[in-house]
Amino acid sequence: MQFRPSRYFPILGWARHYKGETFVNDAVAAVIVTIMLIPQSLAYAMLAGLPPQIGLYASILPLIAYAIFGTSRTLAVGPVAILSLMTAAAAGKIAAAGSAEYIEAALILAFLSGLMLLLLGVFRLGFLANFLSHPVISGFITASGIIIAASQLKHILGISAHGHTLPTLIASIVSHLGAINIPTVIIGGSSLLFLFWARGMLKDMLVKAGLAVKPAMIIARAGPVFAVIASIVAVAAMGLDGQGVRILGSVPGSLPSLGMPDFNADVWTQLAGSAGLIALIGFVESVSVAKTLAAKRRQRIDPNQELIALGAASLSAGISSGYPVTGGLARSAVNFDAGAETPAAGAFTAAGIALATLFLTPYLFYLPQAVLAATIIVAVLSLVDFPQIVNVWRYSKTDFAAMAATIVVTLGFGVELGVTTGVALSLFLHLYNTSRPHFAIVGQVPGTHHFRNVNRHEVAISPAVVTIRIDESLYFANARFLEDLVYGIIGNRPAIRHLVLMCPAVNKIDASALESLEAINDRLNDTGVCLHLSEVKGPVMDRLKDTRFLKGLTGKVFLDQFEAMSALDHDGTQAAIDRRAPVTNPAAVPRPSSIIAGVD
Repeated sequence: MQFRPSRYFPILGWARHYKGETFVNDAVAAVIVTIMLIPQSLAYAMLAGLPPQIGLYASILPLIAYAIFGTSRTLAVGPVAILSLMTAAAAGKIAAAGSAEYIEAALILAFLSGLMLLLLGVFRLGFLANFLSHPVISGFITASGIIIAASQLKHILGISAHGHTLPTLIASIVSHLGAINIPTVIIGGSSLLFLFWARGMLKDMLVKAGLAVKPAMIIARAGPVFAVIASIVAVAAMGLDGQGVRILGSVPGSLPSLGMPDFNADVWTQLAGSAGLIALIGFVESVSVAKTLAAKRRQRIDPNQELIALGAASLSAGISSGYPVTGGLARSAVNFDAGAETPAAGAFTAAGIALATLFLTPYLFYLPQAVLAATIIVAVLSLVDFPQIVNVWRYSKTDFAAMAATIVVTLGFGVELGVTTGVALSLFLHLYNTSRPHFAIVGQVPGTHHFRNVNRHEVAISPAVVTIRIDESLYFANARFLEDLVYGIIGNRPAIRHLVLMCPAVNKIDASALESLEAINDRLNDTGVCLHLSEVKGPVMDRLKDTRFLKGLTGKVFLDQFEAMSALDHDGTQAAIDRRAPVTNPAAVPRPSSIIAGVD
């Protein structure tokens, strides 16, 4: 295969056609996203239990790395709520929040998760994320959103509380209710009301006032910036920090230092599992956002290259005093709506964050922590999707059980065990569902060449021939099920002389299933029944060629089921049905006694 640099460095593709007009659009989008990202980065660092400047550091070099390697034109990379919570849970096992060891653990998590993503991308293993089912992902995100919102109530109330699960958080908050700080509650409560109003009503109000939809949407999503400015002015003017309102305080106005995290084999080993979960969740969240935005502009992304890009972004966070990052929904949507055309907008955003880190941090001294908490709460509650839970319950009780288990475990035992439970349940459900594949005994629809389930349609069947349609690929998990199915049907029908396995949905037969087919063929032969196959796909037949099974097959392989029945049904029970061509007037054909009515 010819090496194409642009495949691994997408920047070489779009940069060749970069124009002045594109630069203007990207720069405008970058200014807007930078303004939005400053309070977000500070808030998510606080959620992760890290100093606020680390949120800014995680929004500089990772954005440049993604601009080089990413395939999405509008995805905005940086700290996000879910990964911040997972970082806090993992690093909290190593050291106390805010300590030097805790910060080092966050760096290691970023480096390890980035390395894992990078390796998955190099070996093109992006398909592994497909085993995490959507109901499980939705359940995990909903439960995480509830925990995150609950964890921020202490900042809204101005009290101390701790815990990484919903029961411990609630118990801790209740035990400290007597220490509520009224000025903090006023600031936090009013910020919450304003942010909810800005998210839900401000855009429509601006549109009715005559503003275009796009700028109205951008202004509405920049609501946290307005809350930040107003609260800083209020706290500084009234001296509310002296009345117990907790403020951000001094934030270092310097760029991050570069360097590898300290290597300690024990610590790295302890964090490896958590890093893997962070990598998996970050990839799933980012690719979902990237695909949604790309579809709106009829663009496409490469999931395997996205693994490399996100891996490079997290690696760069790990060597630049940051913590795990991924593509965020809110900032990516703003980036898209603001008119970003290429990943260069992310690089320009990184430059804006760097300038803000150097020159704006002194002005954030009086920023109340309650406002940052309100920003987080409003952001994560949009992830809580109760209607989806109801929809899954109505559609599939099995998927609902997996979703409910993920929610309960996440809320009750923490995010890491919750996502581990979700991954395990996704794999278990896949194996369980495919280990008991759907099958149907089929018969011929009178007057046609079509064969349908005897329990759903009025069809004609022969006492000497039974056809089983298998609606799943055959592999080790369902091979024994197929054997039991065939033996059970044959045992209850002594008149059968031919059994046809109809395989239109069988895309693969592995070695275990092949052995089961050989066993079925031998056992049916001992009972005087011939085994036949019909409608076998070409790639499957290619694999079956020269196998012992095909050489010893007692029957034949038919191109289609109509041909099989034409050749095998010699007892005359369906003689009234024309086997050479469809009957033009099925009503005129007498119904044989073997026609049965379905009940499903």
